[in-house]
Amino acid sequence: MYSNGRHRQRRADPNGSTICRVRYLVTAKVKPGQEKNLDCAIDRRTLGRGSVAGDEYLRNMDEARQLENGSVQWVEVCYCPTPLQEERPYWEEYFDLLKVQDAHARSRCRDLNGTEYWACDACDCTARLEAWLRTKSRVFRRLDK
Repeated sequence: MYSNGRHRQRRADPNGSTICRVRYLVTAKVKPGQEKNLDCAIDRRTLGRGSVAGDEYLRNMDEARQLENGSVQWVEVCYCPTPLQEERPYWEEYFDLLKVQDAHARSRCRDLNGTEYWACDACDCTARLEAWLRTKSRVFRRLDK
């Protein structure tokens, strides 16, 4: 547990260090005047270029949903000790991040509650969360495959 009382999903990498995986529900609004630039970055597949997260930005936009109020939501899988520490500068080029919250109840995480250690490796909670998000809003941007 971290000093702020939050748990992180942990697993050891081959080098023996700890990798923490947390899923967040991100709510953001495209910055005024950045719609076209965001579309170009998505179409050219340059969104997130230079980040260790790589193509995850494009996957996030492919799964992102636009809410009735114009804001956009997506599920972000983050390995940083601070939420979106790596991703934030890339997202903030195009978005105002309105809310970054835990995407699921920690009490139901089988790894964190101790019922199944290492459950995250085979967990489908990101897919389930994205499926739930698809039921409540419309597609934000669809990537040309």
